[in-house]
Amino acid sequence: MSEEVLIRHCSPTLAGMKTGNMFTAPYTDETALREELRAFNRRFAVKGLRIVPLRCKENRALLYLYRPNKLAEDLKHSAARDILKENGYPESPGRCVSYLRRRLMGSGEFPHEVGLFLGYPPEDVSGFIRHGAQACKCVGCWKVYGDEAKAKCTFAKYKKCTAVYCAQWAAGKSVERLTVAV
Repeated sequence: MSEEVLIRHCSPTLAGMKTGNMFTAPYTDETALREELRAFNRRFAVKGLRIVPLRCKENRALLYLYRPNKLAEDLKHSAARDILKENGYPESPGRCVSYLRRRLMGSGEFPHEVGLFLGYPPEDVSGFIRHGAQACKCVGCWKVYGDEAKAKCTFAKYKKCTAVYCAQWAAGKSVERLTVAV
């Protein structure tokens, strides 16, 4: 997993603006990948970050970089709890990530509630579950069914953050220096 991939796909999470990001990374040895992730977790735990593999298949890993404290707050929202309950998730936010991993490994489908783990508004996750890709108000980092103006503002912040982080990283700042502790 390269620093460039982290910066390109996870800047808003590294900056403390977003709950989490998912991205794929190639690997040749699953044991080496898991050791690399353990080393990352040891280095970045003090910054409030964690990374876990959600699925490993055909030398590609779907990785989830997230802020556990932020996820716990997001999943306290009653609409988020309702969506998770409908899909069989446990009540403990910490156990929800493990359940998501099992869901992703067990089927070829991508569960729609995954947006809750990325910090998407529950009303937009619920809207996507109910309507699929239809009837959304706009599309950015996710499909918006609720507050369009707020979502567009958030999309712009994420885009700006990624541009700034990419420029800073290209200028020589390390991922550790760019990562905000929250």
